[in-house]
Amino acid sequence: MKPTRSHGRQAIRPTLQPRALMDDPPEYVDVWQARIVTLFPDLFPGALGASLTGKALQDGKWQLHTHDLREYGIGKHRNVDDTPAGGGAGMVLRADVVGPAIEAAQAHARGQWPILYMSPRGRRFDQAMARDLARCDGVTVLCGRFEGVDERAIEHYGMTEVSLGDFVMTGGELAAQAMIDATVRLLPGVLGNAESTVEESHAAGLLEHPQYTRPAEWQGREIPPVLMSGHHGEIEKWRRAQAEALTKERRPDLWERLQGTD
Repeated sequence: MKPTRSHGRQAIRPTLQPRALMDDPPEYVDVWQARIVTLFPDLFPGALGASLTGKALQDGKWQLHTHDLREYGIGKHRNVDDTPAGGGAGMVLRADVVGPAIEAAQAHARGQWPILYMSPRGRRFDQAMARDLARCDGVTVLCGRFEGVDERAIEHYGMTEVSLGDFVMTGGELAAQAMIDATVRLLPGVLGNAESTVEESHAAGLLEHPQYTRPAEWQGREIPPVLMSGHHGEIEKWRRAQAEALTKERRPDLWERLQGTD
């Protein structure tokens, strides 16, 4: 089997398993990188190794590296956590474990390269943040576990806490994958049609309008006639009206925010 096109980079054969997409790839200073600090590196690339993000990873349009927290554990048993100061349930990731792992990840940082900590108390991730991250040179993401991370590590490294929403997960790995997926698809050349990111939900502060395709009629339901008219001006007006109506109905918070910026 012939290797895939390398675009000047080392080619990766399509028969490789997803994890092999991350096996010691060469670094490229012009490629966006995600550095993941986690207790579970084998969870990556996960969903990021499939579909368009996986193809872009294989083609070298972005890079993913993991840093195993356990390697920085303390003592013979590589302990990474301890009981909360002041008492309480659960365990807390130690600053003297997290710190060296973050520094190992940041040794590769260049230019604009934030450190994010996936945390339910953080700023809610949104499309605007995805665009900001896509403009960076890379990002380091700390995936929390247990009751969280020693606050001193968060403060010392100036981490930005980020949340997917108002709920708690067992760890930050799935949240990190969702955030990176939303970011990577905005990188140049990842999506085949750049206009896809312009018209989709949240791109302009609105939810996306309904979409239709063949057949023209299904289960007694027809495609709205305006979409079959060929009149592009009317189609755009219809799509805008539908997007506004959906946003008002389903996300009044977004609608109010949009009205406040007009």
